[in-house]
This record gives sequence, structure tokens and C-alpha cells, in this order.
Amino acid sequence: MTRFDFSRYKILTFDCYGTLIDWESGIFSVLRPILAAHGKSIPDAQVLEMYGEMEAKAEQGEFRNYRDVLQLVVSGFGKHLGFEPSDEEKRALPDSLANWLPFADTVNALERLKSKFKLAIISNVDDELFAATARRLKVNFDHVITAQQARCYKPGADIFKLALKTIGIPPQQVLHCAQSVYHDVIPARSFGMSSVWVNRPSPRAGVGAVIAASGKSDLEVPNLETLAKIALSEN
Repeated sequence: MTRFDFSRYKILTFDCYGTLIDWESGIFSVLRPILAAHGKSIPDAQVLEMYGEMEAKAEQGEFRNYRDVLQLVVSGFGKHLGFEPSDEEKRALPDSLANWLPFADTVNALERLKSKFKLAIISNVDDELFAATARRLKVNFDHVITAQQARCYKPGADIFKLALKTIGIPPQQVLHCAQSVYHDVIPARSFGMSSVWVNRPSPRAGVGAVIAASGKSDLEVPNLETLAKIALSEN
């Protein structure tokens, strides 16, 4: 088992979608039917790559809520592929988020980690959208910091600044766990937080629904089950 000193951390912070929640399955549950309805078919890896680029673009500039970001993503697919999505199709993506499911190991791992650490969420999402997700995660998080609260999306600085202010613990005692190197690992480390890259193996080619980036994490694990085993010193 990987050796890593968890004793210096008082709180574990988590990205949510892609790390705790299987957002790729959630994304496909909506985008596949929309694309099919307009006679479009593109490889899964390309769908995710386009999603990552369009989401990042929609999060730039003047702040808009994540519900609006997701509607712009659907519009972006239409513009790029040559069709006009209906208002219902645009709303379908944010409306579906409440139904996105945790990865199979998420809930149990969080429950076990909660026995030893404080837990927090740092997520690019609206408060009301996360509230629906929180019921599926079943764990009482000590803090929930959202992009809506910070009016800033990761990897922007303000959401991490708000997280550290809200948590009230020196960054050296915070361990941030996330799937995206671009959104989480690189900026967390820039604020003096340690980071865990939750590098879940993907059944699809490519980097998934995030921007490709290269950065060094303090620890890499394939899933939350492994993280919990290491953190709780289980052999």
C-alpha cells in the first residue's frame, strides 16, 4: 500500500462531479439522445472533449450560474454540429444533474473517511444543484463551497480563496482530492494545499470532460476506495 502521511491533515476537500459523481454517464444520458434526435453521431471521446472545451468557455468572462453554463454547453454542441437545440433540450442537461449517480465506491469511502477527518466540497456548481446531489452522497459535509458562492469557477483563484476562508484551517492542513488536474490539482497546490489526483480509469479514450493539463499531485489513486484504505492505514 502506498505510504502517505495523512496525520498532518485536518480536512479533506473534494471536487464533486467527476470525482464523487459519475458525471460522464450523466452527460451522455442527455447529450446522446439530443444528438441522435438531430441525426448527429460522434465518438464518445470527442463528445467529452467538446464538452470540456465548451464548459470552460462558458465559465469565462462575467459570472453566470452553472445552470446557465450547462445550457450554453448544449447550445454549443448545436452550433458546432449544425443544429438548433430546443429550449427543452437546453434545460435537459442541468435538469438531469439531480439524477447523476455517485461512483460505486463513493458513499462508503466518504462514510469511512468521515470517521477520521472533516470533509468539504469545493465544486463548480450552483447551490441548488448541489443540494440534490448531496442527498445521493449521504454524508454530512462540514463545508460546501460552490462556484455560485464565490462567483468564480475553478481553476480561478477566488473559489479556493473562499474555501480556505470558510474552512478556517491553514492550507498546509488541507488535502484536496479531485479528478481534474486542470481544475483542481494545479490551483490547489498553488494555494499551499496538498492534492490527491483521483485518476479513475475511463472506459472511454481521451482525458474525459475536462481540459487536458499536466501537473504534479502529492498522491495519485485510482478511486476513492483506495484513498480511504490509505488514509485509514488499512492493509
